[in-house]
Amino acid sequence: MDRREAMKASLLGAATMGISVKGAYAAEREVVQASGADTRGVAMTDLPLVSVFDYEAAAKKKLSFAGWEYYDEGTGDAITMKRNRSALDGLQLKPRTMVDVTNIDVSCTVLGFKMAHPIILAPAASHQYAHPEGEVATARGAAEADTTMMLSTNSNRSIEDVYKAASTPVWFQLYVDDDRGMTRSLIERAEAAGNKVLVITADNPVSYARNREERSAPLTPKLPFPNLDTATEAGHRGRTRKHFNWADLEWIQSYAKTPIILKGILNPDEAEEAVHRGVAGIVVSNHGGRVVDTVPASIEVLPAVVDRVAGRVPILFDSGIRRGTDIFKAIGYGATAVLIGRAYLYGLAVSGPDGVRDVVKILKTELQTAMAMMGRTKLAEIDRSVFWKSKDYSS
Repeated sequence: MDRREAMKASLLGAATMGISVKGAYAAEREVVQASGADTRGVAMTDLPLVSVFDYEAAAKKKLSFAGWEYYDEGTGDAITMKRNRSALDGLQLKPRTMVDVTNIDVSCTVLGFKMAHPIILAPAASHQYAHPEGEVATARGAAEADTTMMLSTNSNRSIEDVYKAASTPVWFQLYVDDDRGMTRSLIERAEAAGNKVLVITADNPVSYARNREERSAPLTPKLPFPNLDTATEAGHRGRTRKHFNWADLEWIQSYAKTPIILKGILNPDEAEEAVHRGVAGIVVSNHGGRVVDTVPASIEVLPAVVDRVAGRVPILFDSGIRRGTDIFKAIGYGATAVLIGRAYLYGLAVSGPDGVRDVVKILKTELQTAMAMMGRTKLAEIDRSVFWKSKDYSS
């Protein structure tokens, strides 16, 4: 088999595995050309997308300018957004060999819900930037990926449309509006649609220095926000959520029929207070670096929150995940499951529901192989012993 036939066979193999075959990158072209291989008959633009970073590059080419600026932005100077990645990259893993890793089990249970893997789709606004069907397409992709989706208050499709389209669980994410009537209406609409878990975002009462979004505003299309009883982006921006406090949480708990997860906790003291006030779970998150700049990376504070909570409620984690090793590290620090945000939006932009499926599949496969390399066959076997510590280098 010559080089052209081998490359074509590789593409066919990728297609049969359900991985989208799109995109091209200069580095790959340079490697192949430098090898002296005959690549005639195989377009570099037909190479498969095999990582989340591949999907990111392909999504940048496909999204509108306004869409890319909205999804890619971190607030301020994006210091926290970048730190989310560098902090995960900086954690060194300590492999364990000579272990039978024939069977790797990545299943888990969160709040009594059995999950095939610990990857959940985080709530994110404005999916119509990525796909005409918006969150309905995401819900279909979540089903293909056998995962749970968290639906944002700020979705471009209605609560009812998304829950009707979904065949795997959808949990509703709530921004607590200053208008209590509107807040209660959203919760009750979600419950009527079939919601089983309410995820309340605590860390975003106002927008801080979203300069790229501000600069692209003249080019931003007017998207629908049906859950907010408004038809335009301007109406969406007119909502306020500055009042939310512990008393408001208690008010919601007095009538909500589902467990409540509090999302956006970085401070161990607040985690303690949340558990004391009866929340069912916590998401350690800095909103992907989109709330206030120069706070720590989520992974840096995860151990402190886990220690304070001490197993009383499950801890979920998000911000910066691009690799299976990132998921492995979060679980090593005590997370029960993780949320991905930008990663699946890249997939949605590139290939619709299939792209969402492919991104989750890539991360799940990478997690499985990382576990095999690390000598852990179940998620419960992943703990802080997977990390190198400074004392380990001492003679």
